[in-house]
Amino acid sequence: MILVSASEPVVLIETSPEAAAKRAADRFVEVVAERTADGGGNCHLALCGGTTPGDLYRHLASSDYSERVAWDKVQIFFGDERDVPQDDVENNYRMVSKVLLDHVPIPLERIHPMPADCRDLAAAAEQYENLIRRLVPAEGDDTPRFDLVLLGMGGEGHTASLFPDTPALAERNRLVTAQFVPVIGRNRMTFTFPLINAARNVMFFVTGGDKANAVAAALGDDAELRSRYPACRVEPHSGQLIFVLDAAAARNFQPT
Repeated sequence: MILVSASEPVVLIETSPEAAAKRAADRFVEVVAERTADGGGNCHLALCGGTTPGDLYRHLASSDYSERVAWDKVQIFFGDERDVPQDDVENNYRMVSKVLLDHVPIPLERIHPMPADCRDLAAAAEQYENLIRRLVPAEGDDTPRFDLVLLGMGGEGHTASLFPDTPALAERNRLVTAQFVPVIGRNRMTFTFPLINAARNVMFFVTGGDKANAVAAALGDDAELRSRYPACRVEPHSGQLIFVLDAAAARNFQPT
C-alpha cells in the first residue's frame, strides 16, 4: 500500500484484480460506516457500471461485507448510463442489481437508476439532476455532496461517460448531462465534473494493463499529458481522492 499526504490522492496497489476488489470493498464499507455510525444520517453513494467493478460488488453482496453496511441508510445513484432499457444487458443498473442490489436488504425506494432510455435524454438528465438536488444535501454552495462517487477508467482515460473530445468535459453548470459519444456511436447520460468534484470521497477502482498509461497520467504532474485524459480532471475540492489499483494498472506509476 502507498499512502501519500491528505492533500494528494491515496493510492492503494494490490497484486491482483481480486485483491484490489476486496480493498475497494473495504473502503466502501468504511465510508458508509463513517457516515451512518452513532445515529448519523443517510449515506449517498454513486456507483459505476462496466465490467471491472463486478468483483467489488460481489464482495459487497457477500455476508462478510453486507452485514456491515446499514443498507436502510444508504441512497444509491449512478454516475452514468447507456441509452438502453433497464433490462438490457448493457445497462449499468441491471448489472449492479444482479450482482449486488438484489442480494442486500436495501429498500427499493433508496435505489435511483438513471432514466437513460428516455426519448428526450436531455430532459431525462435534467430530471435526474433535480432528483439529486432534492435528495443529496449540499454544503457551502448549492452543489450536492455525495459521500462516495465510485469511478472506473478507460484506456483512453474516460471516466463515467466523460470521453475525450466531448462537450460534457467543458460543462460547468449542469450536474448531469446527456451527450452523443462519437467514438462509441452512442448516447450517454453522465455526472459532470462539478458534481464529481464536490464529493467527500471519490474512488477510482482500476485494473488491467490497458489502463496503465491513463493511471500514470492521473497520478503524475505532467500538465500536457494530463490534458489528454478526462479522468485527470477528477480533483475533489475538499474531499479525498482514492485510487485502488491492481499491479497491472499501476505498472507505470512512479511514486515520488
